[in-house]
Order: sequence, then C-alpha cells, then structure tokens
Amino acid sequence: MAAPQFGVREPGRDYPDRPAAFAVLERDGLVAVVRVDSRRRGLVLDLPGGGIDDGESARDAAARECGEEAGLVVELEAEPFALADHYFINDDGWSHNSRGRFFSGRVAAEAPELKVEDDHTLVWITPQDALTGLDRDAHAWAMAAWMRRLERERPTG
Repeated sequence: MAAPQFGVREPGRDYPDRPAAFAVLERDGLVAVVRVDSRRRGLVLDLPGGGIDDGESARDAAARECGEEAGLVVELEAEPFALADHYFINDDGWSHNSRGRFFSGRVAAEAPELKVEDDHTLVWITPQDALTGLDRDAHAWAMAAWMRRLERERPTG
C-alpha cells in the first residue's frame, strides 16, 4: 500500500524519515483524540500515537503511545488500515518525515498511571468532528479512510 505525503517542507530543512504509529479508537460512537498544548502549533488535536522506538513494532508503539498520551490500554488490529506520511517539525524544532502507520482498535481499560505526557489530554469526539478538527492532514486523511472502511463494512439491508 502506497503512502500519500502530507505537510509542507520548509526550505533549507532536512526531513529524515521517522517511523511512527497512531491509533483510531472508537467507543460508543466517539473516537479518542488527544488535545496537545504545543508551543509550535498551539492547542491542537492529534490521534494518539508517535514515534516507533528501536526494536519496537508499529503496533506496539501505537499501543504504548496510547498509554503515555491518553492513559489507555488498547487492543489494536494486527495490521495498519492506512499509511500516510507527513512533514513535521516538533516543539524542539526537529524536522522529520513522520512515516505513519494507522491502526484501528478498541479501549480495553483506562489506566491513568500510564499517562506521562502532561501536555496531552484525552478527548472523545465524533468521527466527523475528528475529521474536521485534527491538526495534521495525514491524521485527517487516516480518519477519513477509517470512516469509509467502517461504512463499507456495515451490513446493508
């Protein structure tokens, strides 16, 4: 599956590839997003997720990040449902091409003790609000792909 590229490269910056993994979690018709208080981007909404550590699978990274950012223990599908890349500059000024893998899953438990990122707050919103409110175009694109997949899997008749 080919990954679309999002974001804009600033001239004179290098954007090394950075593997990343994110989750779309649905509960009672709402999806989990994190409100991030970013020095660079302001107050924004992102899907829970982030960089993949050395030796870690994409799926394990997405699950770990859900705990660190949102205090959630999650069960994720084995394979990503979408791939999307995004040129990104973090709050420390490090630019990279976030090579995102997006997993669908569900919340198994809430575990506030896992949350370590104080600038992230869990928010439950409708998928439509996530689609229009997510800051990164790659995340919005993945949300649209998730919504389309969900609709296609829904029984007809």
